[in-house]
Amino acid sequence: MTDLPYRRGAGRGLLRRTATAAVSLLRPAAVPLVLSFLLLPACRDGAEQRERHTSLAHSFQVVPVATGLEHPWAVAFLPGGDMLVTERPGRLLRVGTDGSARPISGLPPVVSVGQGGLMDLALDPGFAGNRALYFSYTEEVEGGGLRTAVARAELAGDRLVSVRRIFAMNRASSDGRHFGSRLAFLPDGDLLVTVGDRGERHRAQDPSDHAGSVLRIRPDGSPSPRTAALAIPGAAPEVFTFGHRNPQGLALHPATGAVWIHEHGPKGGDEINVLRGGANYGWPVVTYGREYGGGSIGIGSEAPGMEPPLFHWTPSIAPSGMAFYTGTEFPRWRGDLFVGSLASHHLHRIVLRGRAVVLQEALLEYRLGRIRDVRQGPDGRLWLLTDENPGALYRIEPSAP
Repeated sequence: MTDLPYRRGAGRGLLRRTATAAVSLLRPAAVPLVLSFLLLPACRDGAEQRERHTSLAHSFQVVPVATGLEHPWAVAFLPGGDMLVTERPGRLLRVGTDGSARPISGLPPVVSVGQGGLMDLALDPGFAGNRALYFSYTEEVEGGGLRTAVARAELAGDRLVSVRRIFAMNRASSDGRHFGSRLAFLPDGDLLVTVGDRGERHRAQDPSDHAGSVLRIRPDGSPSPRTAALAIPGAAPEVFTFGHRNPQGLALHPATGAVWIHEHGPKGGDEINVLRGGANYGWPVVTYGREYGGGSIGIGSEAPGMEPPLFHWTPSIAPSGMAFYTGTEFPRWRGDLFVGSLASHHLHRIVLRGRAVVLQEALLEYRLGRIRDVRQGPDGRLWLLTDENPGALYRIEPSAP
């Protein structure tokens, strides 16, 4: 393993933490990881006290927009400024620019158990005209068992209409773990859906099983014709890639269009991968992680025919949510990748040169809570959700001079 430096505040000395980073497709390499904490005195904005923070590139402040949320999972931005927020227990909220929140009715039955419930949310690329949106959730199968499902609906005021389940994974199980559940549209209109291994790791190596896969479907839920061209032996028609543990970050690179994901490892071995259609990403045959109780998993960290990660975290940060920053509010963050951390409660900034990781920076560690979702808003700012009860929706904006 490689010892990487952390920095807690300017001039306050260095703390050491063991971490490992794989920054090429072939071998691990050391990458600096800097821990940025509260550095500057809080400034007063009206009656509200706001803390001023800094990264290596920018100073910023964190503004609470909506509080008192119950395990929020995803946020999407509506035309006009309002936002939609999912709560894992099975509620969808419309959040106004003033922080007010009101429920959206019309959801199908959602089972909130373990790590499952109402999860990700994606607006149709043509939302302004068709008012369509897509969301992922946990449903119970008749006769028993749970599975990840995706529904399409149209937003009419504060209710969903024309709600239709368009996809459900093909094998249910009783386990309450690893539902995956990130959604993202591709430029050609296909919808990507991540599904975890459901806590049954062997399933990730069976491409006929949706578990442990990234799926590619059409907006009506049918398999994308592009997956058939991958010719994965024995694969379910929706499978785009397989061999994943529990992917909960999904973003398209703004310059190349490549699909980047991250996934939870066990004890260590959280991964960032760039997807190649038809590829096997190795879990549980190869991993940098270990059993929670100690001991190795699989045959090692690499094997022929299995894609190594672009980057991995050991120890684990438990990543969730991911966004490339492309806005103008923070010009020196442009092109950087931002990831939420559930385990160490921070926002992880990754500076890239092409696909090479040249710097990591941990922001806001233990300041807000478990960061579940990270998005760039239409205002060019970063938005965060904390998976807590109570949780909150936050906006990151440049700090006042």
